[in-house]
Amino acid sequence: MPDMSASASLAMTHLVSFAKEVDEDKVTPGVLGFIVFAAMALAVWALMKSMSRHMNRVDFTQVPDPEAEQAETEAESGPKGSAESAAGSAKKPSANG
Repeated sequence: MPDMSASASLAMTHLVSFAKEVDEDKVTPGVLGFIVFAAMALAVWALMKSMSRHMNRVDFTQVPDPEAEQAETEAESGPKGSAESAAGSAKKPSANG
């Protein structure tokens, strides 16, 4: 295995000395953790703002169903109208003969 270059050995000595300075009982996320958390928070904020804009563009008015309106008018006409329609459907001949 070849010997390490001078810059590699110098880097290793700095990293080793830095590792000794870190308290093993105290571990923190550091600056990188804060940057990642802040980026995620900004992304969530942007997504919520976009979702809010899209939800405001949605038209929630429902087109009335013509069959439902017809059923309501038949129900309002009372039991007499429904009895007549039931009697009328009973008089219709079946398709089978």
